[in-house]
Amino acid sequence: MAPSTSAQPAYSKDEKVLCFHHELLYEAKVVEAKVKDLNDKKDGYLYRVHYKGWKNTWDDWVPQERLRKFTDENKELASNLKKDMDAQRRAASGRPASTSTTKKRPYGSDLAGSSARGSEDRSSAVPQPPRGGTKRGREIEGIDKMKVDKHRAATSSEEAKHSLQMSSAESAPALAYSEKRYLKVAHMHTELTPAGALEEDFLRRPAVRLFMPDALKSILVDDWEKVTKEQKLAPVPSPTPVTQFLNEYEASEMAHRRPNSAEADILEEVVAGVKEYFNKSLGRILLYRFERQQFYEMHKAVEAGHGEHAGKTLADLYGCEHLLRLFVSLPDLIAHTNMDQQSVSRLREELTKMTSWMAKRLEKYLGNEYQHAGQEYLESAKNGA
Repeated sequence: MAPSTSAQPAYSKDEKVLCFHHELLYEAKVVEAKVKDLNDKKDGYLYRVHYKGWKNTWDDWVPQERLRKFTDENKELASNLKKDMDAQRRAASGRPASTSTTKKRPYGSDLAGSSARGSEDRSSAVPQPPRGGTKRGREIEGIDKMKVDKHRAATSSEEAKHSLQMSSAESAPALAYSEKRYLKVAHMHTELTPAGALEEDFLRRPAVRLFMPDALKSILVDDWEKVTKEQKLAPVPSPTPVTQFLNEYEASEMAHRRPNSAEADILEEVVAGVKEYFNKSLGRILLYRFERQQFYEMHKAVEAGHGEHAGKTLADLYGCEHLLRLFVSLPDLIAHTNMDQQSVSRLREELTKMTSWMAKRLEKYLGNEYQHAGQEYLESAKNGA
């Protein structure tokens, strides 16, 4: 719901802000504010902004939805989006990352379209204005990147016997540890590509590139090794289930948004959507083969609705270890919807905030000890029960 014109504008004249221009956030200043529609008192305000370092000819009237407060959190978001875009451009052009970063992280760290955040590659917190004044170039780069992914998926087709399961990612070549980690994570992304993901109409749809902090990438690889190599299981029910994480994230983030605003509504919708995606996709694409017996037992208990499982959903029982796997697959899942580019960009912003918030709270949400499976479970898993 947009704010009423009876309320004061959210941004004042000469206030320093961050403003979306296509998919990136740029530092700007509010020059003027006006009511969007005098005949509709619920339609909110428009703001004329001047982008820092840009010519006045780029000044623009923008709706409130494109503006963000100039806070450390939003500056970090701007920086992450810029790094993500740089990684996308390198992937589309076939150029590797800078030498200093490449030495530490072979081939980059591109998980589900996420960008590297090497300690030696820290540029300014806010992206600089584009050189050359092109306004549309960014919009086709996502498609170029997906064509690269198409080639990668095609060359891995023989290994990906179960395209909607991660179980076939259980064999990796003996490489240096850093290379091995990258290839495992990249392979996870390939395994989660839907069967119809390479059709031409799919390639024409808006692409969403989800930023994944390095700390979460490491957790993903450790999770892979514990389940597929060490034959351990994440605790279910989890001490910190997905529902708890989403509720606590929503409460924390909502404190920074105006009540009954469009931003607050979007946050509620995204959190509810992530939970719904998790419940529906867990048994289909988020499990390793070794975990399927555990899922079968848990799903049966939930369906029966007895005791501690009464009224529970899978998101109430499984933890953030599995939610991370959903974040890996979300770009492909979203690409199979009918969302337009503006909606995809806004969703990416919300998910980037969510993963960044999680990365700062690893001990709480991803500190659970994996458990050794009993002999009976090992036999059942081996027999494909």
